[in-house]
Amino acid sequence: MQPQGKVAVVTGGASGIGAALCRALAERGAAVVVVADRDGAGAERVAADISAGGVTVEAAALDVSVASEVQSLVADVERQHGRIDLFCANAGIMVAGGVETPDADWNRIWAVNVMSHVYAARYALPGMVARGEGYLVHTASAAGLLTQLGAAPYSVTKHAAVALAEWLRVTYAHTGVKVSCLCPQAVRTNLVPGLSDRPVAPAEPGGASQAARDGILEPEVVADAVLAAIAEERFLILPHPEVATYEQRRAADRDRWLAGMARLVPPPPAT
Repeated sequence: MQPQGKVAVVTGGASGIGAALCRALAERGAAVVVVADRDGAGAERVAADISAGGVTVEAAALDVSVASEVQSLVADVERQHGRIDLFCANAGIMVAGGVETPDADWNRIWAVNVMSHVYAARYALPGMVARGEGYLVHTASAAGLLTQLGAAPYSVTKHAAVALAEWLRVTYAHTGVKVSCLCPQAVRTNLVPGLSDRPVAPAEPGGASQAARDGILEPEVVADAVLAAIAEERFLILPHPEVATYEQRRAADRDRWLAGMARLVPPPPAT
């Protein structure tokens, strides 16, 4: 898919990768770009900052964890613009900790990092299937292919997001609808406070030290990678190409890979 003339919706569009995607889509000739975010004022600012001739840019306040709000957004865009060609389910949050993390935090991250993708597919797919074309892009993480030290809720939900995207790609392959899954390592966004100012330590929520060594990418670089991937209709989008190697090593000898990851985790404090 090429963005020219397309109607695109981007959740988590008020900052980071989402904002960069909105700008890149507008610059490459999308007909309509809908900047959707829980931060409605932020979405308005991004929409106002985007200036590209002939492109309609709209802002929408949206809590992606609420099914009815996603349903209303899809219905509004389809009613006003006739269709949704590209839906980028990009919103996500970070919750650090392990199994001791309170249920409320597990439920919150599950709602945002997993169910928001379910809702995007649930409500965008019928129109796409009826037309025999359309594209879903799910933002997951390299943590969804590998793991995230110090952040079990994040790792678990990102694995689930990857699994859902794979299921959608397989299940809807015969309909003309395409699906891609974005799995970057460290990106300079506000997902992890302070990531823009320092490298990430091994047991911190931003990832293992290897992720920092592989580079902290700017959101614009990630947005370019997404548009390149959907032009080729590639499923897996890896702005950090090293992730492919890590995934292969993990699959080839999982016990060795797990042992290596374990060495990166600091021992518990002495009691």
